[in-house]
Formats: sequence, C-alpha cells, structure tokens
Amino acid sequence: MESLKKPTLRMHVVTFKQKMGSVREKSPYRAVYSFKRVIEMKVAMLYGVKDLRIEDIPVPKAGAGEVLVKVKSATTCGTDLKIFQRGYVEKVIKLPTIFGHEWAGEVAQVGEGLEWPEKGMRVRAGNSAPCLHCTMCQKGKYNLCENMIWLWGAYAEYIKVPARMVLVNMQEIPQHVYYEEAAITEPLACVLHGVEEARVKLGDTVAIIGAGPIGLLHLLTVRKIGAEKVIVIDLVEERLNFAEKSGADETINAGKVDAVERVRQLTGGYGADVAIEAIGLPSTWEQALKLVQKGGTVLEFGGCPPGTEIKLSTEQLHYGEVTVLGTFHTTPLHFRKALNLIASRTIDVKPLITRKMRLEDINEAFEILSTSKSEIKIAIKP
Repeated sequence: MESLKKPTLRMHVVTFKQKMGSVREKSPYRAVYSFKRVIEMKVAMLYGVKDLRIEDIPVPKAGAGEVLVKVKSATTCGTDLKIFQRGYVEKVIKLPTIFGHEWAGEVAQVGEGLEWPEKGMRVRAGNSAPCLHCTMCQKGKYNLCENMIWLWGAYAEYIKVPARMVLVNMQEIPQHVYYEEAAITEPLACVLHGVEEARVKLGDTVAIIGAGPIGLLHLLTVRKIGAEKVIVIDLVEERLNFAEKSGADETINAGKVDAVERVRQLTGGYGADVAIEAIGLPSTWEQALKLVQKGGTVLEFGGCPPGTEIKLSTEQLHYGEVTVLGTFHTTPLHFRKALNLIASRTIDVKPLITRKMRLEDINEAFEILSTSKSEIKIAIKP
C-alpha cells in the first residue's frame, strides 16, 4: 500500500494595511493574528501656493524629551495667509509641511526623561526654539538664532513638540483661559518684541498702518503701555470700526483721504512719535516714513515679499534724526509675557476671534480671510 505523503507546509504571508492593523497568516492550518494598531490623524498639509490638502497620516509618538499634544484650538494668522497666497522664506518653512503655527492643547504623551509637563496638562508652545549657544543667542538676540528650530503643524489633531522647544518655549495654560485665546500668544509675543524695540512710551502718539489682527494687537498693546493717542489707518471701513471699538482714538480710511496729511492735522502739524507698519507692503513701509515727526521712530513690522525694496529720504534720517527699524519674530521671554498678559486679561484677545471652523474646512477659512472685510481671526477646531 502506497504510503501517504505529508502535505508541504508553505510559509506564506498575507499583509494588508487597515486602520486597525495588519494580519499575518503563518500556516495553512493555524492563523496567528498580530494586531499593530495604526492610529491616524487628520492634518492640513501645505504643498505650495494655494495647495492645502486635508490628509490622514499616522499620529507621531513622543521620543525622548518630546511631548505629543492633542490640539484643541489653532488660530489663523496673517503670516499663514501670506504663505498660503505667495509663499515664504525657506529658512522658516520647508514644503511640504503640516501647516499652521498658533495652537494650544492638552498633553497626550510625555517622552522619556521628562518630569514636566504631565499628561493631561493644558499647554501651548512657541513655534520656535533658539539654541542658546550661537553668536546671536550669546548677544541676547534669541529671535535671530543661527540654529533656530521651527515648529509647524498647528492645523492637525496632534502636534509633536521637539525636546528643545519643550525646555525653552512651552508654557502651561491657566484653567480660566480658553484654548483659542492661548493660541494667540504667538502673535502677541511678536508684537511685544516689536513695541519694546520701538520704545513706545507713556504719552506717545502712535500711528498704526493696518487694522488686521497684527495691527489690532499693536493697538491693544500700545494702549496698555500708555500711548496718549492711537491712530489706525486702513482701507476697509469695517476693520476701522473694529479698531475704534478696540480703543483707537482716531481712524483714517486711506482710500478716502490723504492719510499722511490727516495724521499731521491730528498731531498739530508734527506727525506721530511712533509709526508702525503692520501690513507688509513696500508702499505702506514708505508711507510709514512720512507719518513720523522729527526724532520719531518707524517700526516696519509687516514682512514684505522677498526681494522687494523701498526708497527713503536720507535728509529725513540725518537731519530729522528719524529711527527706522524692523523686527522679526520674538523670544521665549516674550512668549511668557504674552501668555501672562492674556491670562490676566490685561490684553483681551477674545474679541479678535470672529469665527470658529472645523479643520476639514481650512481651505474655506482661508478663502473667507482673503475676501471678508469683517473677519479677524478664525479658530480652527480639529
């Protein structure tokens, strides 16, 4: 009688990716299931000018010294809108990347070696962290750090904070502060840095070009410092009305009257002590130079498109002793100051949030910001 042959055992692997994991079949007689759960999150990924896509990617894990945060709120920014519409300098943002940089949330995972923060803590972190060792850092110019790391990724369900940023630029959010308010810490920190560099003083007259989010934050800040008169200039009547409600003494619609002449009239013919440009166009940079009196200061705050230039009067700078300066970004100290000012309600940022939208509607949000005359900042809820 012919003996029975044993069946040939073939090791074969069937692999397929699902959100719940993978299955590997190791034998025709016995299936061994190994579930490796792949948890995904929604993100807004920026690929180029006006190319922003909602995608699903794996949730990152916090490595040593890192922190994973569940984003509770992210706020739109004028810089984000500029990047979306025209691009930006490569040293700050490299594409493709998860977009957005103003956020606040709850700690979901703490990396090895950290005693702070704790899981469940309400936090926000700066979108930058200086090295503290380079020449610029040694001079105290932390915003100009030669080895700065940048963090993008606010428009997502989770964001992973690098170890250096956890150490030098993460803060706990007080319980009474809303997440969307805490997210505005970043732009306010930039404004604080600029206003300090411009040395706005008690009793100054300040002229601000631009009634968008940054112009309004400048308005709120110089008002608290003690500026005697604040003049806001814009082309949109709705935004000028918002500025007036926010504390502007005078508003000027530059599309209807000569803004320079009107500022002279409001200052006894002299001009402002400090002029702040908060739009980011060469034409308004030049306009700001015409708004100040002798001995005044011009703060060119808004970032212009790369490669642009302006003309200025050497006579004004020399014989008029006018100071012209630009400021870029901010420092960890100013982040802390900004959050404290928001938490104490010294600077009330809540009215600046004029709409809330879902992450999935991020493109619609940028379309609204590009066309609306009344929207200031939109809180994105992942």
